[in-house]
Amino acid sequence: QVQLVESGGGLVQPGGSLRLSCAASGLTSEHYGIGWFRQAPGKEREGVSYISTGGRIIDYSDSVKGRFTISGDNAKNTVYLQMSSLKPEDTAVYYCAARIRASVYRFREGEYDYWGQGTQVTVSS
Repeated sequence: QVQLVESGGGLVQPGGSLRLSCAASGLTSEHYGIGWFRQAPGKEREGVSYISTGGRIIDYSDSVKGRFTISGDNAKNTVYLQMSSLKPEDTAVYYCAARIRASVYRFREGEYDYWGQGTQVTVSS
């Protein structure tokens, strides 16, 4: 059974930093990718970052490029999202998702097979 568990969310002031973690278990495919998505109140869920197995492919949405960094620790089966220079508009529930098939669509929800429960990130003074 595949399970994804996010952690690391919380309240941070504008300009601050947070590191989110996505611990994955039960993934058996050698070829999978992990995406980070977020959903703000009243808005659709959007993809913000993606990393493929081994970190060969990394991608960011324009809204977070230069501020967020995705990385993975294969030994721990964990993917991290380091978020810096946070803005109030980054406030959202952040989800990690895993897919076990190749796709060119890195930020399309339907391309993902498994989802975590989400962690709240609030950026406010």
